[in-house]
Amino acid sequence: MLNKLHTFPALRRQIRAWLRAGLMEHGELFPTERGTPQGGCISPLLANIALHGLEIEIQTRFSRDYRGRVRRFSPPKVVRYADDFVVLHKDREVIEQCQKFVEQWLAPMGLELKPSKTRLVHTLEKQDGTAGFDFLGFHIQQHPVGKYRSGRDRWENPLGTKTFIKPSTKSVERHTRKLRRIIRANRTSTQEALIKMLNPLVCGWSRYFAIGAGRKTLSKLREVLFQMLWGWAKRRHPNKGRHWIADKYWRIVRGKGWRFAPRGRSCRLFFHDETHILHHVKVAGRRTPYDGDWIYWSTRLGRNPRTSKRLAGLLKTQKGRCQWCGLYFRSDDRMEIDHVQPRNQGGKDYRSNLQLLHRHCHDQKSAGTAVRMKSVRTFEEPYDGKLSRTVLKPSRGGDAPAQGNT
Repeated sequence: MLNKLHTFPALRRQIRAWLRAGLMEHGELFPTERGTPQGGCISPLLANIALHGLEIEIQTRFSRDYRGRVRRFSPPKVVRYADDFVVLHKDREVIEQCQKFVEQWLAPMGLELKPSKTRLVHTLEKQDGTAGFDFLGFHIQQHPVGKYRSGRDRWENPLGTKTFIKPSTKSVERHTRKLRRIIRANRTSTQEALIKMLNPLVCGWSRYFAIGAGRKTLSKLREVLFQMLWGWAKRRHPNKGRHWIADKYWRIVRGKGWRFAPRGRSCRLFFHDETHILHHVKVAGRRTPYDGDWIYWSTRLGRNPRTSKRLAGLLKTQKGRCQWCGLYFRSDDRMEIDHVQPRNQGGKDYRSNLQLLHRHCHDQKSAGTAVRMKSVRTFEEPYDGKLSRTVLKPSRGGDAPAQGNT
């Protein structure tokens, strides 16, 4: 693996020292003769180095069918995250051949597939009583649907099925146990302290699983969490009625119903189904955060070291489009931040009152705003090599403005 890394000597010696350093647990040193400690900070990096090139090798090796034909043959798809990966193909024989090839490809590096975690499953038909598979906490499975909801292949032929990605049963059970453990540990804590303990766990788990079809799961978890909180509140006041308990620990928020929040406090508990479902969009092609396309990565991530936080946030909110013309921004476009409600009309410099426009769209919007509001709007433009000021004034007879250079 060090030969595959192919780096400069200083970093090579550092990684070699990490591999030979051993593991310290409860004050006792355990030597590591092979492999890396599970959960170590260096393990995911070394796994990516060791498995680098596996996807390309599989697609190159199985680019043709058993007769050597390329037409209407899709090579296997490989999805990998650190040391976990999935190989997808419609033919079982191809998957079996891929498994043998992967074992041969890993053998020279001293790696092998773990039998207990290696499965051969079908995403539509049940095998061994189950259909689909779990990957990174998600459950991926296909379901038969009608022709109007069916997915399509690369040749636009209907498949008759649709893929659903939702939280796996094990992930839901593990999350439920964590919620129950926190609530039991805070039986005597205040309501505000309990909310501060639950909010990071609820928001983090919901946002992680918000990229799939998990709306029903999130709604079910809200009911489960409510029952846990209701038991927590009843235990604190065993001699009080349910109306008294509900009035003490729950508040009515306009448009959102009952919320678990203390009286006279601004904090409240966020429920699972309050998270907006946003389906994951795969990174286009071979793009990386270091390719210089700051508009693409600002639109995707909402942050970029080459872009201000406000500009990157607006690009992500607007999904890379101009709010005036609806076209996508390009790296050579001139962009300006505009106030939806002008400041001279009472608009604030808040994020909700800002939008990103092309420069020419900003000029059109400003001119139109000046006419509609029946007010004078000025902007500077070059005229005959000099800087002049154009004044837009509404006409008396209609909406067409009268222009005059001063």
